[in-house]
This record gives sequence, structure tokens and C-alpha cells, in this order.
Amino acid sequence: MIKPHSVEEVINTARIEDIVEEVVVLKKRGINLIGLCPFHNEKTPSFNVSPTKNIYKCFGCGKVGNSVQFLMDHEGMTFPDAIRHLAKKYSIEIEETHNKNYDPNTQLEKDSLYIINEFAKDSFVHNLLESDEGKRIGLSYFKERGFRENTITRFELGFAVKQRDYLTKLATKKGYNLESLKKLGLTSQYDQDFFRDRVMFPIHNLSGKVIAFGGRTLSSDKKIPKYINSPETEIYVKSNSLYGIFQAKTAIRKADECILVEGYTDVISLSQAGVENVIASSGTSLTEGQIRLVKRYTPNMTILYDGDAAGLKAAMRGIDLILEQDMNVNIVLLPEKEDPDSYVKAHGSSGLEIYMQEKKKDFILFKIDLLLKEAEGDPVKKTGVIKNIVESISFIPDILKRSLYMRQCSQLLDVSEEILNDESNKMIQSRLKYQAKRAGATRQESDFIKPRPKPGLHQQAKTTAAAIGDEYQERDVIRILLNLGHLMYEEESNTSVAAYIIVNIKEILDSFDNELYKAIISESAGIIDKNESFAAKHFTNHENVEIRNVCIHLMQEEHEYANWDGQQLYLQSQKPPEENYVADGLQSIMRLKERKLSRTIKEIEQRLKTIDDTDETYSLLLAAYVKTKSTLSEIHKTLGTVVPSKI
Repeated sequence: MIKPHSVEEVINTARIEDIVEEVVVLKKRGINLIGLCPFHNEKTPSFNVSPTKNIYKCFGCGKVGNSVQFLMDHEGMTFPDAIRHLAKKYSIEIEETHNKNYDPNTQLEKDSLYIINEFAKDSFVHNLLESDEGKRIGLSYFKERGFRENTITRFELGFAVKQRDYLTKLATKKGYNLESLKKLGLTSQYDQDFFRDRVMFPIHNLSGKVIAFGGRTLSSDKKIPKYINSPETEIYVKSNSLYGIFQAKTAIRKADECILVEGYTDVISLSQAGVENVIASSGTSLTEGQIRLVKRYTPNMTILYDGDAAGLKAAMRGIDLILEQDMNVNIVLLPEKEDPDSYVKAHGSSGLEIYMQEKKKDFILFKIDLLLKEAEGDPVKKTGVIKNIVESISFIPDILKRSLYMRQCSQLLDVSEEILNDESNKMIQSRLKYQAKRAGATRQESDFIKPRPKPGLHQQAKTTAAAIGDEYQERDVIRILLNLGHLMYEEESNTSVAAYIIVNIKEILDSFDNELYKAIISESAGIIDKNESFAAKHFTNHENVEIRNVCIHLMQEEHEYANWDGQQLYLQSQKPPEENYVADGLQSIMRLKERKLSRTIKEIEQRLKTIDDTDETYSLLLAAYVKTKSTLSEIHKTLGTVVPSKI
């Protein structure tokens, strides 16, 4: 167990922008940063990062959190693992108490899969570098391919020995669960090793954890599959994984371009040669999940494939999906009988880069050239080619970009631009109708199958539509408390905004409609009573997930000052919010008090109607009624509210 003071030190040290930028390309917007949300598919950035508050919020899907929460949500880490990861990143020594009776089988299943894969990877690496069999077969192969020691280490390459149950026995002896070994595909149903007599390529997720393996045989026996791979598991979904993405992500962001190749060795060779912004889809067609993974780092993709027929076919697969994600796609085909691995070895990284610059062709132009050659002299085939090309262009969401491609195609295909646009619009309309039909069917189906869940407290807190009673006014008080509570309300008496709010809210706290807001005020009161400084990070790093999430929601504003040509346009007729907190605080408290007192008056009026005026309770209620009405009248004067007389 990690000690609380270590947890606090890690959370306070970790910078949210550092962590998020490993996954998302962020751009400056005012004092904040913005990018495409890594938690849902979007074309317009709505993922907001606030370096000053050390938090993030997506205004599209509602995801919020701090550095720890980001790692938990995005990487699937547990809280302790996220803390350890950040501690390592920022070179912080953490104190932990260890249980001597620790049993790896008691770990949560998902965590145990990562642990077992890490163990397997270490075993394969050890076999490659230390065993006679591994050095003779595996290491010799890698050296023949020209892979240097630092490259082998960087990609954590390994070797699976020929012995049929070597890894299985080793793992179970260490206490790892046999069923988990089978689930990961490391052990077969017959309790034998799945990977045997193969060089091993670990597949990593974005944070560097091993999620799967690819194994290549060195046997010349054609009956033996050249490559075999791990099955899909909770931690490995093939359609959302890319080989080399962990090693390449920084280089992709820096180059603002991702180079896509076919295989493991292509990635390794290019990376070793200095072309580090390279990944592989591992022989499969690109999927939407893989494309979104790349788009987090760059909107530009170059596909580098072999120049033979298979390479041409591979280059065409998944292109429409890339265009649909509003990415810019270029294609480079290598000379026949060459692949990226062989070409970079023969010509070096500079030779490859020169070749790519000379041969790089925009995908649409590439497709026109390729298909027109196939349809040459055949009008029927040419009609099919035109429709094929127009369909690809129709997937581009950017209207301006789409129209420019249409104009270019009109000239190259010698077809009216108007006809091409009409055909494109028909295709777009057809897809929209199909999507709407599917969405409608899904909604109807879900309505009948399961009831809609009631919103939780944090959901009520972040939407006015779900608000009940006085939650809207309560929410506004909490908003000001979190955003401005650390500022001074009155210098002379050394009163902070937080202290002023607490003093004025305590008397009506019991009547709060939202229990979460009530808890936040109560905890804030405890901080103030101890004469401690109020800090919003106490709540944005809170151990209670609901409190933490609602506080981050309220600390992130969706709108900012207009920014034209780099010049911010500030308010002219009033102070900006950050300078108007005294008036904001007073207004917010008064509005909430007004609501609570008005409700109290109505409740007293109802009770007075049910009690005889000779009853002693009647006199007490009447006195409370008069006092409450008087207080409410004072609030109306403060707010400048005009209350109509009853007729």
C-alpha cells in the first residue's frame, strides 16, 4: 500500500499537460490547451486541459480528471499503478507497505494479465540473450537482419525455446495462474507453450505495457505458419492496437507525420535507421480504432508499401476509413522486389527519405492513376472507376477539401464537376439515411430491452436539465467556491472568499437539495475551521470519485475570450469574471438564500393553514414566518429585486 504522503506528493508534482501530451496533440487556446478527445471519436477538438488547475475536461463526452485519473481511464491502470507510473516519470521515491503473503493470483484479472505478459516478455528476452539455443538461433537471426543490440533492447525482442512446456512450467512455478496463461495465448489447451522455437516481437500499448506477442518461425517448413499471434483479450484488441506505436509516438508528434508499413521488421529497420515515426498494422486492414490512435498525434499519414501487386492491394485497404477521419493520406510504393526493410538497408535513411519525397503521391491522385490504367479503353470500367474515386472523396468530412478534390478529379477524369458533386451528394445522403435507420433501430431496441438508468449525483450536478429544487443555485455557489475560494474577499479582516461563503451558507446547509454539494460545503467548512488555506486541488484530487469529478466539471469553463489574430478581446462594459469575484460571490449566496427562504416561507404558510391559531406551535411558526419574511425582504433590497404585490 502506498502511503498517503507519497500519493499527495506524486499528484501535486505530476503535470497534466505532460501526461496528456503523450497521447493527444494539444494546441494553445488562451490559458488552456485543447485537442481531440482520446475517449471518444470526434472531428472537432473539445478536450480541454488546464495547466493552471492541473485538470482536464472533455466538453464532448464529459470525461474529467487529473493526471492519475487520465492514466486510469486511458491506460486501464489501477490507482496504485498510476501513482507508481507517475512516481517513476518524475523520479519520486514513494513509500509503500508490502504484504509478505502477497499472492499474484489475488490481483485483479486485468492487472494480472499485464503482469504475466511482462513475465513472459522477460523470459523471452532472457532466452534470446542468455540461453545457448536463443543465441544460436534467435540472436543470430536478428543480427543477420542487421539489428543492433540497442535496437533489440528498445523493442524488447526475444526468443521462445523449442521445449514444449518451458514457459508454462516456469510461470506456474512462480505462482502465475494457468487459466490466465491460456487466456493470453501463452499456453495451449493441452498445457503446452503456444510459442515455441520462434523469435518473439512483443506488442506494446501506448504506455509501454506488453499486451500481446507475435512469433516468427525460422523453419523452412512451409506447413508451419510463418507468423502466429496472441489472441484478443481484455488487454489486447487487435483493431485498436498498432505495432511500434509506443516507440514511435513522440517522433510522430514531432514530425507531424506517421509512416505506415506492413510488418514488424519494417518498423524495426526504419526506426534503427533514424526514421522513428513509423508503425505497422501487422498485416491487417486499417481499422477505425487504429486510425483514431494515429490521429491523436498527427492528421498526416504516409503509407509505405511494397511495389508489387500485393503491396498495391494492401495500400488500397482502409483508405476510405482514413479519409473519413479527416486525415491527409499519401502513398509511396517502393520499387518491385523491395520492402522498407531491404530499401533502407541498401540506401540508408537519407536515401529512403529522398525516395519518399520524390514518389509521395496524394492518395486520390494515386487512386486515379492506378484505376485509370486498369480501365484504359473500356468506358464501362471507366464509369466504375469514376464512381469508386467519387465514393472515396465523399468520405472526406471537410466540405472545402472535398470540393477541391472534386475540381481536380473533374480535370483529370474529363467529367463535369457538377456531375461528380451530384454523385458524391447522393452517396453521402445514402450513408446518412442508412446511419439514421441503424441509430433509430438501436434506440428502439434499447428502449424495449432495458430501462434507462437514473442519473447519479455527479450527473445531476453537471446538467441543469437534471437539477431539482435549488440545485442550480447551489451549483453556482460551489462553482465560485472552487474557482475563487483561495482569493481574498476582504483584506482588512483577512477573510477569503471561501470563508465568506462558508459563514453565509452554514445556516441553510441542512436545506441543500444536492447531497454532493452539501458534502463539499461541509468539508470546506472543516478546512476553514482549522484555519487552513482553502485550495481547490483538495477537491480535484479527492479520493471520492463523485466529488472529484463534479468539482473538475465546475472548474472548467467551455467558453473563453474571443481570440482574433492572437489578440484577445476583453469585456469592455464590466469587469471580467476573475476580477469580479466579490460581486459574484455576494450575488450567488444571496440568490441561494432567496430561494431557500422563499421555500421556507411557503412551507410555514402551509403548516399555518393546518394548525389552530390557539395552538402554541402556531405562535412559534408565526414568529418564524415574520422573521424569515423580514430577512427575505433585506435580501431583495440587496439584490435589487422587485417583488410584485399579491392581488
